[in-house]
Amino acid sequence: MRATIFLLCLSFLTLGAMAQQPKAKNTTEKTLELRNNKICVKQDLTRGGAIYYISKSNENRNIVNIYDEGRYIQQSYYAGKSIDRRAEGQAKEWSPWTWNPIQVGDNAYNRAEILDSWQRGSETYVKCIPMQWDMNNKPAEATMEQWTSIKGNVVHVRNRLTCNRTDDLYGEGIVCSQEIPAVYVISALKNLYSYFGDKPFSHQPIKSTEVKQLIMNDPEHFWGLYRDASEQWMAFVDDSGWGIAVYSPSAEAFLAGRFDSFLEGDEHHVACSYIAPIKQEALKKDSVMEYEYYLIIGTLDEMRKNIYKFNRKQR
Repeated sequence: MRATIFLLCLSFLTLGAMAQQPKAKNTTEKTLELRNNKICVKQDLTRGGAIYYISKSNENRNIVNIYDEGRYIQQSYYAGKSIDRRAEGQAKEWSPWTWNPIQVGDNAYNRAEILDSWQRGSETYVKCIPMQWDMNNKPAEATMEQWTSIKGNVVHVRNRLTCNRTDDLYGEGIVCSQEIPAVYVISALKNLYSYFGDKPFSHQPIKSTEVKQLIMNDPEHFWGLYRDASEQWMAFVDDSGWGIAVYSPSAEAFLAGRFDSFLEGDEHHVACSYIAPIKQEALKKDSVMEYEYYLIIGTLDEMRKNIYKFNRKQR
């Protein structure tokens, strides 16, 4: 069972990335790799081109959790009402469920199909047909695109979802919390930080906050909802203060938490830490949704300096 995506849909609670035409397809390789003297980033072309590996350039320790197809650092979206499709192969533990295309693959380990990929210097591009998470080998009527680049200790990603649904199953106009994006990292990064207050980008002190512990089969212990991370970033760091921040300029709130918090393991371990910036949006059958985000690898001071720089550029 996936300890992964947590849906906040209103029915329960209430950049444009410029397309670039590749010179040639790159469909024979299984990995795209970006590396400089600070960090190494890898994308898995057998799993929709999602980011599956981030490390310091001089180390082999991956900080991305890839326990199952619902982890990784990937695109994931929600649309419509939750429905029971068990007669069509929907997993009973994920029933009823909304339309939920995700980049890597479904709960039965069927994987997204790559349509195109290329790499030019410090930038990569992938396009895939995502899978519906709850179903068994049901490609979503949509495409996902991802542009990824690195500079110093920063990963910059632009994502685009293009819906082309023909079904009338899920209904229209239901606002859901979209993960922009879903980020799963190793459990050793266990301390959650951000700026919480009403004076963002004014160099006010940051602080750690309580991390919600996800306990399977207990509806009272899902991911924590953080509405006051007003600088639009959150970070998980280890006990030395080093780790990863997720800055998503269009985020309206955050989900964050840990699974199996008493355990620590590598990228293949069931224990993990999770962050997802979220934005409320109703996806229609022909919607196009685009956003960008940044991953900053380093100390809390390095993270915030970079985030302030990106925020100034966007003004």
